[in-house]
Amino acid sequence: MTRRSALLLACTLLLAACAPPPEAGWAGYAEGEYVRVAAPLAGTLAALPVLAGQTVAAGAALFALESEAELAARAEALARLASSQAQARNTDSGRRADEVAVTRAQLAQARAQAALARSELARQQQLQQQGFVSPARLDDAQAAVAQAAARVAELEAALRVADLPARPAERAAAYAAADAASQALAQSQWRLAQKAQRAPVAALVSDTYFRVGEWVPAGAPVLALLPAGAVKVRFFVSEAELGGLAPGQAVLVRCDGCGAPLAARISRIASQAEYTPPVIYSNAQRSRLVFMVEARPEPADAARLRPGQPVDVRRAPG
Repeated sequence: MTRRSALLLACTLLLAACAPPPEAGWAGYAEGEYVRVAAPLAGTLAALPVLAGQTVAAGAALFALESEAELAARAEALARLASSQAQARNTDSGRRADEVAVTRAQLAQARAQAALARSELARQQQLQQQGFVSPARLDDAQAAVAQAAARVAELEAALRVADLPARPAERAAAYAAADAASQALAQSQWRLAQKAQRAPVAALVSDTYFRVGEWVPAGAPVLALLPAGAVKVRFFVSEAELGGLAPGQAVLVRCDGCGAPLAARISRIASQAEYTPPVIYSNAQRSRLVFMVEARPEPADAARLRPGQPVDVRRAPG
């Protein structure tokens, strides 16, 4: 080795020794924020038109449970509503036209009989004055007039009632029953709608948990969706380094095959420590404690990460 080469090597080693050591990073992994889609009702899985790994649009059909009981309940509710509404409308109107016509005919007959009774009374009064009939016959004629007049009054009242709606309390009860039937129909329609679920957002179908023909308990997720950009980074920081981090702080995330580092910002710092082996809270053992920290990259950068992928995190320069 020449003297010049030896001098260059010595200068290089000296500069390397004087340069600050690279900042240590933190190990972590990418975590997906899944939307697990379930039905609030139980049933047999009747249709599952999507597969894991498939991208679906918002509103796309995801799965359907058998719904024969809900269809029957809706049909029953529809029939009950129609019956209740018809009864409620019936309380708003009087009797039918044919029934009113019968009452009018009876009234006309009663008026004719009343006129005949008055004519007979006048004749009996004349005969009684001439001494041809007894007072008892006159009393009978007067009773017949009173009876005919009462019959006329009865039919006139019946005719007025025939044109009246039901009493307010009866109408209120009928309309309350119709409203209850309407609410029962709405409930049955809601239950039927819950048997078929659609995608709440555009997303990737991450996984499915049931097959067609299997029984799905109420509230059990049938599949998991991963919306675009719904990936965050979790990493773990020692207790000694925790004081240098704060929510909103910028960090850089590196992963195998991701290319350039991803920019992210700290969104959460855990309030409690985590550790793998049991430790004693002492100055000697305190370095084993780590705190979980979460950082969120921009949605466009989040697409470069895969849930479960190991990452390295460092502070962003500046």
